[in-house]
Amino acid sequence: MNPDLDRVIRLQKLETAADEARRTIADHPQRAQALDDRLAAARDMVLTAKARLTDLQNKRRAEEKEVAAVQARLAKYKDQLLEVKTNREYQAMLHEIETAQNDIKAREDRILESMMEADELGAAAKKAEADLKAAEKEVGAERQALDQEMKALQAELERTAGARDALAAEIDRAVLATFEQVARGRKGIAVAEARDGMCMICHVRLRPQVFNEVRRNDAIIQCDSCRRILYFAGESSVAAPQP
Repeated sequence: MNPDLDRVIRLQKLETAADEARRTIADHPQRAQALDDRLAAARDMVLTAKARLTDLQNKRRAEEKEVAAVQARLAKYKDQLLEVKTNREYQAMLHEIETAQNDIKAREDRILESMMEADELGAAAKKAEADLKAAEKEVGAERQALDQEMKALQAELERTAGARDALAAEIDRAVLATFEQVARGRKGIAVAEARDGMCMICHVRLRPQVFNEVRRNDAIIQCDSCRRILYFAGESSVAAPQP
């Protein structure tokens, strides 16, 4: 194989690996934010469950105070019932007593319902707290793994940059200039495998003569369509750079 062709194939692999690392690093804030959002959602579930429980307890206490107040009025009505002098007053007092008793019954029913609902909300709050603890543990582990991945990628970028500079120094200046020009115009992919008579990146069929020349791998040949530098992998199948 032409030495410069071999070098640009290896250079493309380094460039592609570096681009992938840079994209992953660029996604780091978004991935970290997703972990924060997950934890915030779990905390919100706990706060919401506790707030609903507190609101329900406050309403129940208010109902219990009203029941006590109505019971006090009811006792007063019953005492007054013994003191009325006319049948009209007696009937009016009975009506007040019945109204108070109905009010107490309705409030006690609501108190019973709120107690049952409080049991459900209490269980929901405990579950939300357990889920929060599990989320904190999971997110902590994932955040640690993410930080380690970022450190590894930064180290890989530094290593790749050094290898890239060393390799580029070995390539003919004109060939390197062609590589870099094509890479700038083709989203970083300047090298393409030729297979079955076509460029495997742009999928345009090559002229038979051009393909035959590419198969020999003894010269720098560019695709007539996308201008990428072509190589033939043959039986050994060198991995084609992916856009």
